[in-house]
Amino acid sequence: MTGAFPCIWPMGAAGFARLGQNIMDVILHLGAHRCASTTFQSYVRDHLEGLRRDGTHFWGPFRTRRGLFEGLFPAAGMMHAAKAQKRAEGRVQLQLAHLRREGALQLLVSEENLIGTCRHSLKARKLYPAIGERMARIASAFDGQITRVVLVVRGHDLWWSSAMAYAVGRGHSVLGADAVQQISDSPRGWQDVITDLSCALPDTKIIVLPFERAMGRPDHLLKVATGFDAPVDDSARWLNKRPEIPRLRELLHERGSDPNLLPDEPEGRWQPFNATQLAQLQERYLDDLFWLEAGADGLATYINDPQGSGQNLASGEFTRGNGYDIGQEHQRPMAGSG
Repeated sequence: MTGAFPCIWPMGAAGFARLGQNIMDVILHLGAHRCASTTFQSYVRDHLEGLRRDGTHFWGPFRTRRGLFEGLFPAAGMMHAAKAQKRAEGRVQLQLAHLRREGALQLLVSEENLIGTCRHSLKARKLYPAIGERMARIASAFDGQITRVVLVVRGHDLWWSSAMAYAVGRGHSVLGADAVQQISDSPRGWQDVITDLSCALPDTKIIVLPFERAMGRPDHLLKVATGFDAPVDDSARWLNKRPEIPRLRELLHERGSDPNLLPDEPEGRWQPFNATQLAQLQERYLDDLFWLEAGADGLATYINDPQGSGQNLASGEFTRGNGYDIGQEHQRPMAGSG
């Protein structure tokens, strides 16, 4: 669906709660990576008290990455993988039961690693190759309670270049020319990602937003996700920003790698693709957007907001990031987390 920003009324659990039924909706914000997920999570943490008054609870990375999903995605060759998966499912369902007893109407889970990581995509040279299997495991863990999924998509040229810069900044090697060519040649786009997601969650509403409209507007994203009016975000946030070329060259030098693998530029973002490759990636994104605008084969709802202009982010460095608000998202002991 396209057009002006829609008014989305609370549904599901919120409606049943008025009839006295103890039902809770689960809403997943799946990123994607490099699409302002960290900024969104910071914004939500700033408004936890108000959200809980409205019956919405939140699990972000400081909750989900502390053992909650451990064993749900077993590593290759892991012994007793099926048993570990069952334990993880039981752990999640115990936490859901606890929230229902507290009277929660909605649980918003914002965790981009549920669909895979940037490293997984870079290693496979294709976009989120295991999203179907991973989300099937998530669906089982949440026992059919996922009612809505929100995904933000971004131009392939910008997504891949940001993912590569982020990976190099985190200690990974610079991809060679052959790997970069394989990425640009891969036919897999957001249409394939969304189709796999729909297959894993056939009864769940999937909402897709373009990063170009969602950037700098975490309040807009929260309203789309929860259906409730969201507090306007009047703070300039740009967290987990990709390192630029000078910083990447410094990092390569510090760890003994050749900084000349990257251009010697005084400033600016690293663009690993040549003109032909950029054209391929940009054309693929246009195909994805055309598919979404045309109705996405009924698999997803596309919300493009032509009447809104994402707020311009202020220049300069923003130092707040994941480490800033550790402890702000209150933790409860998780049953069976050991």
